[in-house]
Amino acid sequence: MNAKLTQFYAKANFAENRRETQCVCVCERERKRRMCGVKGIVLDASVLLAADKNDDENGSVSLGPGADYILRQLRYSKILTGISYEPDLSAYKVRLLQEKARLYSYNCFVFQSTTIDNFVSEVSLAWGDHSGSYMHVVSSYMDEEISPLISSDWLFTVLRSPGKPSDVEYSPGTENPGKIFINKLEELPLTICSLNKKAMGKEVKTVGYLMKPSREEDFAKRGAFPLNPTPNGLTFVALNYELPISWQLKEVDGVLHKSTDDIIAVEMSSSSDFENKVAYTEGMEQLQRYIRCHPDCCVIDPFSNIYPVLDRLKIQQILGGLENLNTKSCSKIRGPHFLKVLDFREPKLEDRIADAKLSLPNIVKPQVACGVADAHSMAIVFKADSYKDLNVPLPAIVQEYVDHSSTMFKFYVVGKKIFFAIKKSTPNADILIKLAEEKELKPLLFDSLKSLPVDKDNQQKSQHDDNNRIDQQLVTDAANWLRRVLDLTIFGFDVVIQEGTGDHVIVDVNYLPSFKEVPDEVAIPTFWEAIKEKLTGKKSTEAAILL
Repeated sequence: MNAKLTQFYAKANFAENRRETQCVCVCERERKRRMCGVKGIVLDASVLLAADKNDDENGSVSLGPGADYILRQLRYSKILTGISYEPDLSAYKVRLLQEKARLYSYNCFVFQSTTIDNFVSEVSLAWGDHSGSYMHVVSSYMDEEISPLISSDWLFTVLRSPGKPSDVEYSPGTENPGKIFINKLEELPLTICSLNKKAMGKEVKTVGYLMKPSREEDFAKRGAFPLNPTPNGLTFVALNYELPISWQLKEVDGVLHKSTDDIIAVEMSSSSDFENKVAYTEGMEQLQRYIRCHPDCCVIDPFSNIYPVLDRLKIQQILGGLENLNTKSCSKIRGPHFLKVLDFREPKLEDRIADAKLSLPNIVKPQVACGVADAHSMAIVFKADSYKDLNVPLPAIVQEYVDHSSTMFKFYVVGKKIFFAIKKSTPNADILIKLAEEKELKPLLFDSLKSLPVDKDNQQKSQHDDNNRIDQQLVTDAANWLRRVLDLTIFGFDVVIQEGTGDHVIVDVNYLPSFKEVPDEVAIPTFWEAIKEKLTGKKSTEAAILL
């Protein structure tokens, strides 16, 4: 072989090797980026705006199906989010999109298929070079326009138009090279979780959660429900009754619920087990049926474990077991004295109240503790003859009113850790009686979710004094005992300290409280830790008070 030919082949081989090296580098860069999951999402106007051709003529513009939902879901997801629109979009539509972007603190980007490089540069400039992939969500009619970007390290999710035929068999989150197809925007959060889980491996667990929107937002704005994995490997996604429950539950590793938010009614007329008295929404009923048929599905706290917390009578009976803890301490912890009443006009009610060690004033509560509209309609009764016309739902629980210096200690058990906060509470009985005398000692009716009278003369007492009053070890023992008896991962209870005796009285127990008094930087990692331990089957050790 002559020298020139040898030189030619050498150059050709060098060029080929260089191309292969460049290709390997690009693939490796894309692989590493995708291993970090989805870090940013751009929602195109084509998936957000309603497809009404007459909107621009009358200036009336609206969002399409699922748009409001996905904008809210991404707000606190810890995933960078933006909105894109084409330069020729009408001013009405641009204004609406920009208003939504301002409301949710999203970026706005101009997208044009002929200048895709400008779009990519604009996004990179706004968000930086984050590890992980960016996703662009577009409608099916833009399918061809995004083709030039398929070769980049962007992910593309295509929202199919209703009724539009497709060569890809329907399945939420269906993939083909470079594209993911969905049928509803509501599918997007779970699709993102699935991608992040694939990218980061089996150690990442997905938690599906269900609760009313206001409660969800309270948790989400504190950073509790990120779509991106937490430091201990959890992603969170809201379960949606608009999508098949069976599909969603197959994609998650566990379910966190506030099932009481889905209660329609509670029938208290029979003496059967409380579990059979609760009527839920259709969606919650479907969820519970699925879980009964798939016992391997992990529920953070099983539905059956919640029922005692719904029933004030059952909780009072459980609290009777606290007596066994009163051996190590000078203080005593207990539940309040109580009596169940079916009829306020029964002839011997006054005698029964006395036999139950109850003295006036009493606090009267519905037996149903939550989930229905009047569960928090209560009364403080000052005279025995006031019971006959009392407007509290029956059956009811007459409960001891404990003088407690207007101070309540709210305890939160989150996995193996305990927190507490000190709150102002209702005045002692003598002050309440003075207030009631102005209205001839008529019962004081109130909603326990709203504010009550506070003893203004008792405002100067310091939190340090309150901390010294509480027997933390005794309450810690009670918290661990309750955790074992109730078998709950996250719950709360309220303690008041009786004046004179120093008795620590647990007056209320509730499931999945907000623990909003605990600083986010402490509460949220503890919340994640408790859920991860439940998912992995680790047994919590005995809890200790942290705050």
